[in-house]
Amino acid sequence: MKLTYLGHSAWRIDGSRTIFIDPFLSQNPRSTTDPATIDRADYVLVTHEHRDHIGDAFEICRRTGAVLVSLHELSVKATDEGLRSIGANIGGLIKLDGLDLYFTQAFHSGISNPSGIVLVMDGKRIYHAGDTGLFGDMALIGAIHGPLDVALVPIGGHFTMDEVSAAKAVELLKPKIAVPMHYDTWPLIEASPDKFKALVGNHSTVMIQAIGSAMEV
Repeated sequence: MKLTYLGHSAWRIDGSRTIFIDPFLSQNPRSTTDPATIDRADYVLVTHEHRDHIGDAFEICRRTGAVLVSLHELSVKATDEGLRSIGANIGGLIKLDGLDLYFTQAFHSGISNPSGIVLVMDGKRIYHAGDTGLFGDMALIGAIHGPLDVALVPIGGHFTMDEVSAAKAVELLKPKIAVPMHYDTWPLIEASPDKFKALVGNHSTVMIQAIGSAMEV
């Protein structure tokens, strides 16, 4: 499986299915990906409706025929706009074609509940924390859905965890690999991935991804 960092909290995951998560691209000042060039996607997953996460999700679904998967309220909006969508909520297994998915708790704001996502594909388990502060039940996410191969965690502070909180989150989640995201998009969320890596220490392997770079898991 290949994970490509598209900047902010946006990811492309390629395996037996092609998946985009929180594709905030066209209005992202640091993005190197033009959403108009995306011609293939099976699923677009959105953690919550804030503009820096829903981003270009609807456009990508409209162009590629991908299915938008989100919490119920956003799914209804997508359906109303003529898109294919699947609505769910925080809880148990969502079984899709080639993909097992779970929406998890996240501590943030929003019209509907914000969420994190655990996706299981091709035998790999990936946790995308979405926008969230630190909470103790991250230990339950790690215990129930683990062992996690990768945890993608925000470190930018102000709206989400900072480096210190995110490092504690990694300790609770116990992923094999931890990757920082949601930082340096704007001055308000400037952060140091190197500080995060140092704080994580031996709890997990930290991989710092440049925007546009890919990692294999």
